[in-house]
Amino acid sequence: MGSNMARRLADVGYVVSVVYDHHFPVAEAMATELGGKAVASLPAVTAAADVIFTVVTDDASMKEIFRKGDSLLENAEGKVFINCATVSPESHEAAAAAAEMAGAKTLAASMASSITQARNGTLYLMIGGEEEVFKSHDKLLKNLSSSLRYVGPVGNAAKIKALVNMVMNINTAGLAEGLGLGAALGVDLDLLREIFAQTGANSRVLETDGDDMVGREHDCFFSAAHAAKDSGIANALAKEACIAVPLSEATEAQYRKLIGLDLGELDKSAVAELTFPNRGGANL
Repeated sequence: MGSNMARRLADVGYVVSVVYDHHFPVAEAMATELGGKAVASLPAVTAAADVIFTVVTDDASMKEIFRKGDSLLENAEGKVFINCATVSPESHEAAAAAAEMAGAKTLAASMASSITQARNGTLYLMIGGEEEVFKSHDKLLKNLSSSLRYVGPVGNAAKIKALVNMVMNINTAGLAEGLGLGAALGVDLDLLREIFAQTGANSRVLETDGDDMVGREHDCFFSAAHAAKDSGIANALAKEACIAVPLSEATEAQYRKLIGLDLGELDKSAVAELTFPNRGGANL
């Protein structure tokens, strides 16, 4: 996601001055492509850029880049961080608080889209943070998005993104069960998907994942491991709010089962491997 956002910004005339990745060759290749420089340390990122986009995997990674000492916060006064990771609201809030202590500003930019949209500048972005900071970076964010929504405080963006992914993951697991049962009953799956699309069974997931589930094409756009993580974030929020979410809990369990089968790096559509007959993971 980060690399394709960088490509998009370069396409529309922004200078991508610096690139960092844990795996330095990845950063080096991207910097060469975009005419910037690759760096091997987090403080070097902050030193070379005025606005820093971060896209990390989980809460631990967010804590690492915004910790005291050797991090993005070194000499960060006057800088702006736009944090795009799907992590817990607490993680976004802690990063924002740490940045404020260092004299920097922060926006949480939660993305309800995938790699293709990142490359084309058609992300759906939910932005949390100070409204003045949002307005001052409105043009930049519009260059990355086709839909841009300001949702209030930093934590709100993460809460809403958790709910988006919670429902998306439930829909994905539900579609896998419907198609898997249809296959077991001998129903023509092309016919079944056509009927789903014209009835209350329709969903965005049917459009994006239905063919892949039937064809077993699970090239990764959004991994099963990330689906498990994001459903887990939503389920933790539900527990804090004392709200029962049995469907979401069952969905998280399905994705964690995929991880246990070493299938976590496949696309979330691979949940169908647990529901279709005559597949290795079915009925485990």
